[in-house]
Amino acid sequence: MKHYDILVIGAGPAGLAAAQAAAASGRTVGIIDDNPQAGGQIWRGGPASQSDARARALWLSLQDAPNVEFLSQTRVLYAPAAQQLQVQTASSAMTVHYQRLILATGARERLLPFPGWTLPGVTGAGGLQALSKGGYPVAGKRVVVAGTGPLLLAVAATLRARGAQIVAIVEQAPLPALARFGAGLLATPSKAAQALQLARQLRGIPYWSDSYVRAALDTSGNAAVAATPQLRAVRIQKGSSTITLECDYLACGYGLLPNVELAQALGAATHSRKGQTAVTIDSWQQTRISNVYCAGEGTGIGGVDLALVEGRIAGLAASGAVAQTATLFHQRTRWRKFASRLERTFALRPEILALAEDNTIVCRCEDVCHGELKTHSSWRSAKLHTRCGMGPCQGRICGGATELLYGWRPAAVRSPIVPARVASMIESAPE
Repeated sequence: MKHYDILVIGAGPAGLAAAQAAAASGRTVGIIDDNPQAGGQIWRGGPASQSDARARALWLSLQDAPNVEFLSQTRVLYAPAAQQLQVQTASSAMTVHYQRLILATGARERLLPFPGWTLPGVTGAGGLQALSKGGYPVAGKRVVVAGTGPLLLAVAATLRARGAQIVAIVEQAPLPALARFGAGLLATPSKAAQALQLARQLRGIPYWSDSYVRAALDTSGNAAVAATPQLRAVRIQKGSSTITLECDYLACGYGLLPNVELAQALGAATHSRKGQTAVTIDSWQQTRISNVYCAGEGTGIGGVDLALVEGRIAGLAASGAVAQTATLFHQRTRWRKFASRLERTFALRPEILALAEDNTIVCRCEDVCHGELKTHSSWRSAKLHTRCGMGPCQGRICGGATELLYGWRPAAVRSPIVPARVASMIESAPE
């Protein structure tokens, strides 16, 4: 059993910024993350190894703080009582008590179904990036990077740096929208500098706007919808033309989705906008639950700069230093405007939501196809009749797709929030 004045869930940019701000008050701060190292998805591999100086500075200050404790490889299972969380570590389970809680649970990649998307060799864009950062061999492999958003550029740069041959970057947003977004980067010089650096790293790689993947193909050239050989090509809709690109991997992602399951399980209010559910907060990042705050991608996808400033505001507010947050509000407004430009520029085109055929799998855990699901009127009905969303991922993959395809939203969050060992459940059971 552990006790903290302030407990931070998530050790990405928002969580680390929140912990640093809260620790300055002298209060005891705990940081929980399910990865072996801090940094989240943005600073994957550990803050100390990043080129971003902010990551290294945050981690150094937290390591030097005697009132901060980092619990790695620790997952939150459920909340047994007010101001308590039951967690599972690599070897045991325990109850963590807190006075104030900051949720910085980040986001996950949005994957959308199309013919062949379950074929071996097809991954999420961020997923293949994470694998390559972890040592997965991509050198010499032909990779098509597709979907939407600036993440595609970062993924392509990472894969190219590790020896992959990037066949093309396929962006579904139209060129006029991308041009407006590029011009808008003048308002955020740091982002403009990042864009120029990526452009240099990606020189020579075809970049196709107004384009999207229609299907992943197996060795026979047919759309793969069942157990098939390895991916060999993808069919691209490029403007009014259809083009087939041979490749070894397709890294395809359609933006990010906030991780809101823990917030919902605690009873925090959420709101949905354009297929994206986020936690509702006030000016001080506080949810509608007393003493529970949320920062970073959980409040809406906005990038590392917005995550950092939201984390600082949440950490200061949770530690009682509300007066110090005023100077950060202008920064938050600025980066929220940038997030709004991202949302407008990379809004999904309707054709992408019409790609799934009746025999295209939507729920990968339970092998449930589009033809079965489209006849149901709600998430609950689909679960009862098809087991959609009842597999190991608990709807984290198919949930984002079904919300866009059918307009469904899960009615509740099941406990435990993440898969747990039976021993952990037994240890946490009341005597």
